[in-house]
Amino acid sequence: MASLGRNARSRDLWGRMKYLCLVYLEEGKLHAVPDRECQTCGDGLRSSGVLVAAEALQPVETATTVRVRNGRVSVTDGPFAETKEQLAGFYLIEARDLNEAIQVAGKIPPAREGSVEVRPVRQLNP
Repeated sequence: MASLGRNARSRDLWGRMKYLCLVYLEEGKLHAVPDRECQTCGDGLRSSGVLVAAEALQPVETATTVRVRNGRVSVTDGPFAETKEQLAGFYLIEARDLNEAIQVAGKIPPAREGSVEVRPVRQLNP
């Protein structure tokens, strides 16, 4: 089993951390899972106190990538990288540890058609 013992500073009062569950799907499968099923999943996660935020994203052709190099801003139409799957949406959750976050991610309906990347949220240290 995976665990994440470090980053105690990122934990809330109940010992939970935030994890971002990034949903990736191939463009042709963006509507393979009905919106109502994703809405029902989000409603269930919200009522259980796990879900912080969730949103579906517009198709990849609506993306704009911004880079700054040597003080100059460059804007490119399209996503950050060319890949078969594209970022389709996200769920920001709170979980005790990576194991619990993985269990939650496994319940996100698009995981059946694509993948869900689970990443801990890092607090900035100004």
